[in-house]
Amino acid sequence: MNIEELLKKQKEFYQSGKTLSVKFRIQMLLKLYKCIKKYENEINEALKKDLGKCEFDGFVCETGLVLMELNYMIRYTALYAKKHRVYTPIGQCIGSAYKKASPYGNVLIMSPWNYPFLLTMTPISDAIASGNTIIVKPSAYSPATSEIIKKIIEECFPPEYVAVITGGREENKELLKQKYDMIFFTGSQTVGKEILHKAADDLTPVVLELGGKNPCIIDSTAKIKLAAKRIVYGKFLNCGQTCVAPDYVICHSSVKDEFVKELSKQIKTQYGDNVLENSEYGRIVNEKHFNRICNLIDEDKVVFGGEKSIDKLKITPTVMDNVTWEDKVMLEEIFGPVLPILTFDTYEELYSLFADKPKPLALYIFSEDKKNIDRTIEKCSFGGGCVNDTIMQIAINSFGFGGVGESGMGSYHGKAGFDAFSHEKSIHKKVTWFDFPVRYNPHNNKLFKFLSHLYMR
Repeated sequence: MNIEELLKKQKEFYQSGKTLSVKFRIQMLLKLYKCIKKYENEINEALKKDLGKCEFDGFVCETGLVLMELNYMIRYTALYAKKHRVYTPIGQCIGSAYKKASPYGNVLIMSPWNYPFLLTMTPISDAIASGNTIIVKPSAYSPATSEIIKKIIEECFPPEYVAVITGGREENKELLKQKYDMIFFTGSQTVGKEILHKAADDLTPVVLELGGKNPCIIDSTAKIKLAAKRIVYGKFLNCGQTCVAPDYVICHSSVKDEFVKELSKQIKTQYGDNVLENSEYGRIVNEKHFNRICNLIDEDKVVFGGEKSIDKLKITPTVMDNVTWEDKVMLEEIFGPVLPILTFDTYEELYSLFADKPKPLALYIFSEDKKNIDRTIEKCSFGGGCVNDTIMQIAINSFGFGGVGESGMGSYHGKAGFDAFSHEKSIHKKVTWFDFPVRYNPHNNKLFKFLSHLYMR
């Protein structure tokens, strides 16, 4: 079945009304949950093959989070799909008003390679809960995971309901020639712009989950040892190939040397003395990205790490000090295990600096000063973040996850995920046993004045 024919079949399936049933949606979510549990070992093997992920990271950062999202949607789909009454102003009180979530229809989900199972199956779960039919295009850079995703989806659903298209650029081009009711894309800003351009031709709504250079602030009041420990975890997880990882640290000059020293200790503690042989430390996805990351490293500024193995596609956790904004490592999103350290002296300096930079997907601040924490969160524009931790905001279902400006548009996870794949209809239901005469010609000025006073109350 070609893509055009598949899309036609999916639109017909949606028009049948089957996905509008909340009972059907929950049954499908349960079916997907059980199937993922069934293939958990194969999922871990695929993640190991594509990215060198250990079993622990495969579950905690991918499969476990998908199962958590499915559990959430199984529990709350019926609630979110209900009518929700809203306040009716006095001038419209002879009637009722409510909101009702309605699925978009047929959606296209395009996912990336860095968390290939999580970032494919989570939006699928949200789209099913919202009542859509779905075409999924996983990344060609993670072929083993794409195959297990395809296997799971084909076992759970007929293609006219949920279908997986594998392949590379040609398949992407063919997919983007078609008209969808909504497009959900996770990936780079460059491809995100292309998706947005294609969607504009048909005025198709989109959610773009992109990335950016996420700052991590460490001020003079921070608990340095704990900050280093948590930053090492968040930065070097998945070899830095995480869209919400701290891209760089900007550290108060008074504690910078102490932080760099503690950072080196924490890398050794968490990854050992021979990281290239550590089986729990993953690898760069392919040679192209390996070479790109290596090109960002200035050997003269490396103060820790920097070892590389092109055969294993591994770069050890690397710390660069005395970095400037003009260095290559600061001119693009790193998306790898390289952590540049910059310094600042005042928060006003920081705010002025961030105001001129693209808006990041995440911001992290390590501080014991509540005033500065609150002011930073208020003044800086970013998608989401943590205070005194890194990346853990993505593990909370009640948060919407998404960027702002250059780091993306729209959000998902939990209720935000249900909303992302739904249109909210606003319905005003009027009674037929009474009709206000004031709105009809000829107008009664006395009655109009009386009603105007009511509206102002």
